[in-house]
Amino acid sequence: MGIFAIIISLLLLMFLAYRGISVLLLAPLMAMLAVLLSGDGAFLLPIYTDTFMQALGNYVIQFFPLFLLGALFGQLMADSGAAQSIANGIVSRLGTHHVVMTVVLACALLTYGGVSLFVVAFALYPISRELFRRADVPKRLIPASIALGSFTFTMTALPGTPAIQNAIPIPFFETNSFAAPGLGIIAGLIMLGLGTLYLQSRVKKAAANHEGYGDHVQREAEEKAANSARSMTSMPLTLALIPLILVIGLNALFTYGIFPALDLSFINEAFENVSPESQTGLWAILIALLSASAWLIITSWRQWQDLKDTVNKGVLGSLLPIFNTASEVGYGAVIASLAGFTIIRDAVLNVSPSNPLISEALAMSVLAGITGSSSGGLSIALQTLGDEYLAMAQAAGIDPELMHRVASIAAGGMDTLPHSGAVITLLAICGLTHRQSYANVAMVTIVLPLSALISVITLGTLFGSF
Repeated sequence: MGIFAIIISLLLLMFLAYRGISVLLLAPLMAMLAVLLSGDGAFLLPIYTDTFMQALGNYVIQFFPLFLLGALFGQLMADSGAAQSIANGIVSRLGTHHVVMTVVLACALLTYGGVSLFVVAFALYPISRELFRRADVPKRLIPASIALGSFTFTMTALPGTPAIQNAIPIPFFETNSFAAPGLGIIAGLIMLGLGTLYLQSRVKKAAANHEGYGDHVQREAEEKAANSARSMTSMPLTLALIPLILVIGLNALFTYGIFPALDLSFINEAFENVSPESQTGLWAILIALLSASAWLIITSWRQWQDLKDTVNKGVLGSLLPIFNTASEVGYGAVIASLAGFTIIRDAVLNVSPSNPLISEALAMSVLAGITGSSSGGLSIALQTLGDEYLAMAQAAGIDPELMHRVASIAAGGMDTLPHSGAVITLLAICGLTHRQSYANVAMVTIVLPLSALISVITLGTLFGSF
């Protein structure tokens, strides 16, 4: 009955989230439903106030600064015109002959530099629309192109990316954002290379069938009218690239240069619950994002039309994503406290006793798919199984950096099932439906990342972390 309660709760969570109901409400309700169906109704309120809210609060305490600075930096990049300048710069150099590669690289550069994938989608869609129309490439391929550049290799694989999916494993495995850099690069190249080849094959097939861009006149006339009402600030490309370089460069500098050279034992003496070894990776990302945000504000001081509004939008924009994810973490904590979860946990842990990488990848993939969120699934899995995986890795002689990279890549595979909030938002931005575009989105964000994951596990098992 315990397993049945969990399955019913998860299916309802997935279905109702797909129907557009907020996870802020769904997560606690579905968690309480699982408790009731498990026969623990007498403990309903204590489980909510203690287990659910404590897990939610702990997640916010740990990761809110990263969400806050990430959203602020993304808003500053968008409103300063830096994101638009970078996109236009790539477009002007690659032109319309390689529209898929142009969009993918523009998205990748922005997201690897720390810009929110949602900000990137909003910034790149108008440019993508004009490029695809001029090249007479089907509009239905735009979401997959944006998703490949934003939702895949720059989010989970490339070393040093400031994405939350790359930061969540840090305190659990005492690693940093550059964990297993060689394997991360290989995984990134697999996703980028195969994804681009796949989308190019779709372009060629559409051309052979004389499909063309498609008829989207009314929708796009409304989009252009809305865009013309907004005035965009321009920024030279060289200046626009500096904040991205700062994010990546400062992150690397503090991770490999400054923090390792410092004796931080005094911190542990003053704060007993703080372990510098497990926190410096996060601190490096925070310093990088804060510095890049400050640079954008200072260097563009006279160009801001309303700096206060930009800052407020960025700050407020961080609240919904973190509380959505934290609610999912609270849901996961409640599920993990139920007797039925013990059976599921043991089954996952015993999938491959000799190779915990396979078990870890399965757990991250399943939970990310259920929640429709890579960060949510990753957090739930590590909150409930992180200690076990670290112990299994140490017993098997597996580098924690390899565990970190496998966890991140695995979480970025099944997270884009049809009920995923990111997918729904992307399709809404592009004015397209699941029927028109989802199959291609699924290929580049699910099938190919899973291929990269298998490659990383295979190489890591044979050669270790590198």
